Amino acid sequence: MSVRLGLDARLYYGPAGTGATTEITNVKDLTLNLEKAEADVTTRANNGWRATVGTLKDASIEFQMVWDSADGGFTAIRQAFLDNTPLDFKILSGADDDPEAEGLLATCEVFAFTRNEALEEAITVDVTIKPTYADNAPSWVNGVAV
Repeated sequence: MSVRLGLDARLYYGPAGTGATTEITNVKDLTLNLEKAEADVTTRANNGWRATVGTLKDASIEFQMVWDSADGGFTAIRQAFLDNTPLDFKILSGADDDPEAEGLLATCEVFAFTRNEALEEAITVDVTIKPTYADNAPSWVNGVAV
């Protein structure tokens, strides 16, 4: 396994149900948050130790884009936020055709679209997306598998 740099990672999107095939290049820093809820399964047999099992998984994807209304990815995400329309997103550690790239594929809703207007910087937008109700459950995929 080789080291992966963040600048080589990729974010893809597409209409819900299409598998996300269009790359969004107007992305700065991106964070893929994966967590599990937990349930207490402690019994007297645990000899005074708490026992926990994982239950539902949760994902959120946060990234920043330069405000560019001529960029197709930017306008698709802005419109999805305004219209409450889900999109498919694929968050990969490399290019879509790289067999070693891996990441999350999910139909998501845009939950945050926050505009930042720093005095000495370009206008940017902070975006938060999360999996939503869809025909296909989120899945962990490889680049060439989808």
